[in-house]
Amino acid sequence: MIPTVMPNYKRFDLAFEHGEGLWLTGTDGRRYLDFGAGIAVTSLGHSHPQLVKAITEQAGRVMHVSNLYQVPQAQALADRLVAHSAADSVLFCNSGAEANEGLVKLIRRAQYKNGHPERNRIICFEHAFHGRTLAMISATGNPAYLEGFGPTVEGFDHVPFNDLDAVKAAITPQTAGILVEPIQGESGIRPATPEFLQGLRTLCDEYGLYLGIDEVQSGMGRTGTLFAHEHAGIAPDVISAAKGIGGGFPLGAVLAREELAKHLTPGTHGTTYGGNPLACAAGLAVTDVLLAPGMLEQIARVGHAFGTMLDALVAEMPEIFDEVRGVGLMRGLHCRVPVGSLVSAALGEGLLAVAAGDNVMRLMPPLIATEEDCQEACTRLQRAAHALTNNQEKNA
Repeated sequence: MIPTVMPNYKRFDLAFEHGEGLWLTGTDGRRYLDFGAGIAVTSLGHSHPQLVKAITEQAGRVMHVSNLYQVPQAQALADRLVAHSAADSVLFCNSGAEANEGLVKLIRRAQYKNGHPERNRIICFEHAFHGRTLAMISATGNPAYLEGFGPTVEGFDHVPFNDLDAVKAAITPQTAGILVEPIQGESGIRPATPEFLQGLRTLCDEYGLYLGIDEVQSGMGRTGTLFAHEHAGIAPDVISAAKGIGGGFPLGAVLAREELAKHLTPGTHGTTYGGNPLACAAGLAVTDVLLAPGMLEQIARVGHAFGTMLDALVAEMPEIFDEVRGVGLMRGLHCRVPVGSLVSAALGEGLLAVAAGDNVMRLMPPLIATEEDCQEACTRLQRAAHALTNNQEKNA
């Protein structure tokens, strides 16, 4: 008999009662060190007092009014995001997939309004992930996500990642823009090279295209800058954000230059919940912390130290791990054993991690993590690897 909650997730037999900082306490009474952060969402950890206070106070005043009215909290958050990015205007929504849908619509509509209705195709990349709506699984292009859902949404062309020549060859008179993750998360923490991102910017300028950056997983401080594309020194035309922006409360955003944003006039796009007072109060609390003096520098410093610790772990256990990937606190360990087995072994040692494609373990702690937290995670990961090895030897 089917469960009342649809069985589309493969869940661990574990639930949590409460959390504090980087620690979660399960219904089994055990404490777990959270290096998954709800898949890069709980950017301030669990029960952060500033975030809890903001949500509680706002919930006690007004949670939702709809976008028929002014929302001061959304205006304040938009002002802040514009002040710290290349964008001129912000559209709020509820999730990363919605943010990417909005990004694509902005690119297509801007080309249309600029007299190029034929420009409606977006160049995307192999191994990408942009969300689970019908359009975004088409933009992602992964056959496993497309199977069984009928015809794909037209308008997306896929080329190899980090291959500028392939991008240039794919540009046609119908190309409207490019959509790229500065670090591909779901497929195994694959960073774009700075030269690749810089080359995409140059190609967009040369051919009259718009550059869209998917920062849903890599953004909001995770790599030590507010957005990961900043490491390449480029200014995109439009950015999608979500996950960590609300610290656990559902919130997404599309940040765009005026050249695109001005074309979203009344009636062209909308959302019932997007940018409501409660969600934006959460976003303001998160950005209060992330943009406080020294915070991004601290994330960068801890993230660099974490990378060094993981390098040492790989050198110590080459039979288990063979590569460290990523930047800042968005890290991946490429495994020589099945990653699912290692994630389960880590759970047994009280460490939460997330499996990704290409047999990679994702390690993405809350951004308040310290070097001591990272060292504790590595210690538990080492124990998990030893336990997995011992079990394999016993079963051999």
